[in-house]
Amino acid sequence: MSNTTQLLRFITAGSVDDGKSTLIGRLLHDSKSIFEDQLSAISKTSAKRGMAAVDLSLLTDGLQAEREQGITIDVAYRYFATPKRKFIIGDTPGHEQYTRNMVTAASTANLVVILVDARKGVLVQTRRHTYLASLVGIPHIVLAVNKMDMVDYSEARYSEICAEYLKFAAQLGLTDITCIPLSALVGDMLVDRGDNLNWYQGTTLMNLLENIVIDYDVNITDFRYPVQWVCRPQTEEYHDFRGFMGRIEAGEIAVGDEITVLPSGRTSKVKEIVTYDGKLQCAYAPQSVTLTLEDEIDISRGDMFVNGGAKPRVAKEFEAMLCWLSETPLDKNRKYLVKHTTRTAKCLFSSIDYRVDVNTLEQHNTATLNMNDIARVAMKVQRPLVFDSYATDRATGSFIVIDEATNNTVAAGMIA
Repeated sequence: MSNTTQLLRFITAGSVDDGKSTLIGRLLHDSKSIFEDQLSAISKTSAKRGMAAVDLSLLTDGLQAEREQGITIDVAYRYFATPKRKFIIGDTPGHEQYTRNMVTAASTANLVVILVDARKGVLVQTRRHTYLASLVGIPHIVLAVNKMDMVDYSEARYSEICAEYLKFAAQLGLTDITCIPLSALVGDMLVDRGDNLNWYQGTTLMNLLENIVIDYDVNITDFRYPVQWVCRPQTEEYHDFRGFMGRIEAGEIAVGDEITVLPSGRTSKVKEIVTYDGKLQCAYAPQSVTLTLEDEIDISRGDMFVNGGAKPRVAKEFEAMLCWLSETPLDKNRKYLVKHTTRTAKCLFSSIDYRVDVNTLEQHNTATLNMNDIARVAMKVQRPLVFDSYATDRATGSFIVIDEATNNTVAAGMIA
């Protein structure tokens, strides 16, 4: 497999007992991505429980508490690959009290598989997870109507569920949705088509995961390069070298291109693009590179390089959607730290406009935020941040909030 094989990050979400863990286990099993000792271990556990077949959900439900309750609490990550693509799967919790776990897992995902039990249809949890997927800007959504074997593989039932879901998704402005009927337990329409869903002419889930186009999930037009480190090697060979290290979060850059350094507004041209393997003539998101400039400019960690196209905003005040992650409620009277790209600054919460009920999408007034709450807030920072809206660029439109006293991450935010 090539080192340049494309990586797809996706998560599974759904109500309790919709079969998320079984679906992932089946994908791993049918794509020959399970080691023999893993299969042997879960086979023994399944036998102890008196099960006739191997319980593939045990591949992802790793915590003892999860296995005892038969639910997923933490986000379980699994890695596998096919000749076409590499994958990172996040199996996210279904319970409302673990909303924060899903938000953190979804923030870097290209795709979400939302499972629906064909017997139960679209539930409150289905709507909640769809809203969270839209909130964190996941570009591609797959509605997996699972347990079709429990409804005699009924095409009418599948069509009814899809129609109801697509109507709700349209209210959130979601358009890139693929509906697939399947049975994770039997294996129909996951890796192989199976023999029971001949009326469905669409793709299998694995074929979709291998071939869905994700090249444009990153902003490819507006160059964004937060400076992570100023490289000044203290060696005789490189004593004059001054490079700026970081990851290209959006767009592309080439030798000779003019760049603007924000927030200072100074300009220069790219002299060299240096990597571990040598020098490049051009580089693209999400490559990590070192840039050298033709001019000596005062640049430090947290500054951002941009060039033509839409310019980001430079401001000390902004509004954002915030997911509160901490068990300690938000205290508007104290200062926190905000970490945005590579810049960290002290911040205050000016106001809480409203809290969103993630089950009904209703907006409520509130004076504070508790764990798993999602709200619209206004914030002030001590130093100017260089940012885009989250809808434009997930990397430069997102941030985390840190408690100064404990150094814990207490919130994740998306700039409006």
